[in-house]
Amino acid sequence: MSDPTQGLSKLALPNHEPRELCVVTCALTGVLATRDQCKHLPYTPAEIGEEARRAYEAGAAVVHIHARNDDGSPTFSPATFAKIKEECRKRSPIILNFSTGTIIDDVSEQCAYIRESRPEIAALNMGTMNYAKYSEKRKNFVFDMVFPNTYAKIVKLLTAMNEAGVRPELECFDTGHTHGIWPLLDMGILKPPLQFSFITNVLGGIPATVESLQLQAKLVPQGSEWEVIGISRPQWRMIAAALVLGGNIRCGLEDNFYLPNGQVAQSNGELVEVAVRLCRDVGRRPATVDEARKILGLPEAR
Repeated sequence: MSDPTQGLSKLALPNHEPRELCVVTCALTGVLATRDQCKHLPYTPAEIGEEARRAYEAGAAVVHIHARNDDGSPTFSPATFAKIKEECRKRSPIILNFSTGTIIDDVSEQCAYIRESRPEIAALNMGTMNYAKYSEKRKNFVFDMVFPNTYAKIVKLLTAMNEAGVRPELECFDTGHTHGIWPLLDMGILKPPLQFSFITNVLGGIPATVESLQLQAKLVPQGSEWEVIGISRPQWRMIAAALVLGGNIRCGLEDNFYLPNGQVAQSNGELVEVAVRLCRDVGRRPATVDEARKILGLPEAR
């Protein structure tokens, strides 16, 4: 049996000195939720562009984007992603982060829109997992699937990102995903500085606890950036924890519809306003777009 700690010695522990600046990301629409659940979700490229503007004006520096057809169904069309980029760029200078997540192995469309649209950042899911949602009221699963992300799939996407000059955002739902980056570093295909997202409260991944964030943060190489993604109502507690631990934060209608008082947010901008207020309340400051570029190791605006 192979040593489960193999490669861990190659990863230096992070520097936990507190930092004033915080990169605020807003995830605008996602792929699973519909307007039956939240009528304020954007579908069309113009609607996504408007929500990106609202997020930017509220204090976000980055938007994470999935593409939809006009009826709300998910699409990976390179033409749709190009239109989304165009609509966002008309309205604000916010940094664009395109999703590449898919449950199928064929990532040719994802590689195409990464190469053609060249967003500053692209999300890269770092491991296979059970991905489910359970209803305690129904005593049954709302959905139950496997989210496959083999190394072969990861390498294809990472190759496209490297060729396009796009920074990968390493999405880690569990500690094995975070620790599992070391072969990619050893191959030279994954290059620092690294940017991690720790997703909490997905059934099949790590729970929404402070201890989860602390463990994940211990596994990343020194000099890396990380943010928390809290799914559903625990989002605000996870954002608060990340702010105290020195991480960056993500909010948005993809992750959570609700304001801290339990009301449904009327826009992504409303969620960003709360996240920015929390940031300032703990003595930190939301990074501007230019500051976020420096923090995340991105080039100047194209």
